[in-house]
Amino acid sequence: MNGRQRLAASLAHRSPDRVAVDFGASFVTGIHVSAVNRLRRHLLGDTGHRVRVIEPYQMLGEIDDELRSLLPVDVIGVPARKSIFGTEACDWKPFTLFDGTECLVPGQFNVTPAADGGWHIYPEGDTSAPASAHMPKGGYFFDSIIRQPPIDEDRLDPSDNLEEFGLLDARDMAFYSAQKRWFEEHGDLGALLVIPGAAFGDIALVPAPFLKNPRGIRDIEEWYVSTVTRQDYILEVFERQCAIAERNLATLIDFFGDLVQVAVMTGTDFGTQRGPFISLGAYRTLYKPFHRRLNEIIHRGSSWRTFIHSCGDVYPLMPDFIEAGFDILNPVQCSAAEMDPVRLKREFGRDVTFWGGGIDTQHTLPFGTPDEVYRQCRERIDILAGDGGFVFNAIHNVQGPTSLENMLAMLRAIRDSAG
Repeated sequence: MNGRQRLAASLAHRSPDRVAVDFGASFVTGIHVSAVNRLRRHLLGDTGHRVRVIEPYQMLGEIDDELRSLLPVDVIGVPARKSIFGTEACDWKPFTLFDGTECLVPGQFNVTPAADGGWHIYPEGDTSAPASAHMPKGGYFFDSIIRQPPIDEDRLDPSDNLEEFGLLDARDMAFYSAQKRWFEEHGDLGALLVIPGAAFGDIALVPAPFLKNPRGIRDIEEWYVSTVTRQDYILEVFERQCAIAERNLATLIDFFGDLVQVAVMTGTDFGTQRGPFISLGAYRTLYKPFHRRLNEIIHRGSSWRTFIHSCGDVYPLMPDFIEAGFDILNPVQCSAAEMDPVRLKREFGRDVTFWGGGIDTQHTLPFGTPDEVYRQCRERIDILAGDGGFVFNAIHNVQGPTSLENMLAMLRAIRDSAG
């Protein structure tokens, strides 16, 4: 099988010739640029190549064609046109991280020194605007800076929380045209598309690090409080956002057709390490109706499978995710309460493809021994890959300090699992 066939079998809950694998196809299944750099140098030698940072918020590195050819990777993906900082992936320039990694960043990636020795970064690279995120000295990725304007209850306008949503324009379609050609040139690989504007209440997006002067409710705590105290406001934001997303989805389905196999719909987290982040009632009131509307458009108009990313314990929400029309759960955080992979596979394995869960990125991959990494990967593949319905990925992105030895142990386990 090639990668596209392998992914198709996995999504259809049929056993492929070996487990399907994704590293680098999305903003939640990637590898930090420092780790990509180490892996690339080991496999290809020190050629002086600088890895591109394709997702600057989490500083994820590109898995290019040359590196991918040496890895058991089956899936490629298309992000939104602009990053979380409003930057576009072009005009690449050299940059050096705190750990000494030499890489390439987009031309609009502009930082200035922060008081703690770290860096501030700016929306659309505009250093005359207030900084929208901060990387501490010695850090590996950015954290959003809250720029909440004073809230006047009498003047709250849902339009202010909709500034970032709009219909696809000519620049967007030119971007997607180039990406469509890229998919066509890589027809032997699985294809994943990140759907713009389909994540309702994604807390990484609420502070709007891509906007120079965000309005509305942009403080993280204030937003979560509002899901209880200002439900009418939140529902109005979601209703208008959904109407825009529905039109954009129809455009993208018509444009990409069967080239796409997987649509990443949302990165909103509904779980924590110890339990769900939200009550079932709140999910059913605030989120599920909009999830169902968008998933139904995809299922009526295409063969695409829909992908929900939610960290933490989401076991109690799984029946509702399935009823809302989601086909794929990521990341399968097996270290969280109630997320035992055996039970998840037994109870939901007929309805859901598990994407991730192959190795614990909180403990085992960064801090375990190579033998421990190898054993856990083999165990997870044995549990989750039976009868298909599994795509191997780590539990969220592989972090910057992860050792080369542990990454190689993970790759060896994937290869050995094929028999």
